[in-house]
Parts: sequence; structure tokens; C-alpha cells
Amino acid sequence: MEKEILLDVKHLKKYFEVKQGIFQKATVKAVDDVSFQIHRGETLGLVGESGCGKTTLGRAVLRIVEPTDGEITFGGKTIFNGEEKNQPPMTDYRKRMQIVFQDPYASLDPRKTVSDIIGEALDIHKLYNEKSERQQKILELMNLVGLNEKFYNRYPHEFSGGQRQRIGIARALAVSPEFIVCDEPVSALDVSIQAQVINMLEKLQKERGLTYLFIAHDLAVVKHISDRIGVLYLGHLVELAESEELYKNALHPYTQMLLSAVPIADPDESAKRERVILEGEVPSPINPPSGCPFRTRCPYPKEICFVETPSLKEVEPGHFAACYRY
Repeated sequence: MEKEILLDVKHLKKYFEVKQGIFQKATVKAVDDVSFQIHRGETLGLVGESGCGKTTLGRAVLRIVEPTDGEITFGGKTIFNGEEKNQPPMTDYRKRMQIVFQDPYASLDPRKTVSDIIGEALDIHKLYNEKSERQQKILELMNLVGLNEKFYNRYPHEFSGGQRQRIGIARALAVSPEFIVCDEPVSALDVSIQAQVINMLEKLQKERGLTYLFIAHDLAVVKHISDRIGVLYLGHLVELAESEELYKNALHPYTQMLLSAVPIADPDESAKRERVILEGEVPSPINPPSGCPFRTRCPYPKEICFVETPSLKEVEPGHFAACYRY
């Protein structure tokens, strides 16, 4: 039986206009023609170098930033259908779609207590009848993410990084969402705390049937939590496959190079592995290369790579790659 598609993204684009000098303007193609689907209850990991458009993609999916073009369908209903104007209101969908931000300190209002931060969503969506019910719900959410009830009236600066991230997760869960964008939720945390937060997210997913878009640059973390993994490069989705399949049989040269940089704990295995060095810098999204966006760093460029951008195609069952080698 095929799983229900919760989120369907087609040809999504997000461009920003920036100034160049006094009179000139340029266009930054942060997300450029990206398509993917996420099934209900699964975790789709999204990886890539800093600046490749991961965060912009996550925010565009939720329409925190308005996409430039494309189509987004959530739960069978279109929530974005092309141009920025005349889009359906997102008020009803905010309860169903939430985000956990990367920086657990900057994303919390330093002037508000934990109860105010978590309770704000309850207030906006009127999810309680009496103040006592509001307090009870906040305490339940705090217990759910492993925060002591005595922290109820404390401020964000009184917490560690891991505790602040738990507050952010509790805030996202306050409206009982179906889908959460996790925007590098553990990148600013110590390794031991990372494990605690990841385990908590997995537990919450099982208990509440949550669906995640998990954005990260740590491939080891993404492999652990994700059912499928998408690889983003310069605003383009260059590979998409199940987690184990991607690690065993990476097709795109960029993915191969990313995996080559992942450390292996066994020194003997590490010594045997052939390293693929990723040379050069990511091209500017203001002036991307013609054709394939990866051709300036690719060890196997062909003539067609300089002319046409490869589309994401199914090379093997469930394994997609955007590369003219296949």
C-alpha cells in the first residue's frame, strides 16, 4: 500500500533581488526549480554545504518567505500556486505546519518567560477556554520535551543551549502540528546534547505521527534520523534516495564527495577508504555557471554539462539523480 503524500513540492523557486552598486540590481537564485514529496509519517533529510539554499527552501515550503514560483500542496490542498499575489491564506495551515529554528537563542524572545513563549501559540489560535487550562497545557508540553516544571517562569538566558532548543520544540508542538521543518536543530549543540534532542524528536514522531523535513549539514545525524535524503547544491536538488541506499550507492559526484568527508570511527576502515576531495568554492548564486551548477567542481564534466541543466531523473527504483553520467 502506497503511503499518503503529505507535502508535494513542484518546481519551487525563491529568488531575491540584491543591490550591486548604486543603480544596478542582481538576482540571487537561492532555490531554483526544486521538486520533491514527503509522505505522512516519514523524515526527509536535506543536506548540502552552507549557502546552498537549505534554510530558504524550508522557509519557502512553510511560506515564511513567499516563493517566487512553483506549486506547494499540503494534505491534498494547494497552499501556493505560482506568483506571490492572490495566494490562499495560511492561517489555518499554521497549526498544521511548524518550524524549529536553527539558533535556539535568537529564535526565543529574551523578554518573555518560558510560559509566555510556549503559550503564545495557544493564545493566537485560542486553544484553551480558561487560564488554568492554558497553564496545564504548557506544563504538559514542558514535560513532553524534558523540561522541569519549575522552569515555568524563567527566561531564555537562564537555560543551556540544549534546554533552549527544547523550548523551541515545545513551542512548535503547542498547536499539535502534523508537519515540522527542523532547520538544523542540533548544529549549535554539543554532541551528547545532539543525541538527546535527536532521540526526543524520534520519540515524538512515533507518539504523535509527525512528519519532518530535517535540514542539516552533518551527514551522520541525517543518516540516523532520515528515511530518505535529498542533496541540495546551489539551490538545485541533485540527488534523492532512501537513506541506506544513498550511503551505499551515491550517484552524483557531489554526494560522493560529501560522503567521503564523513569521518569513520574505525581507523583501519578509514585508512582503506579512498577519499574524494571536493575542490574549489561554491559559485555565487548571483552569477551561477551555465548548464549544470556543479560542473565547475566536477571531475567528470561533459560538453552537455556546459549547456543544459540536468533534470532530476530516476536512475534506479526510488533513487533520483541530476547528472548526465546516468
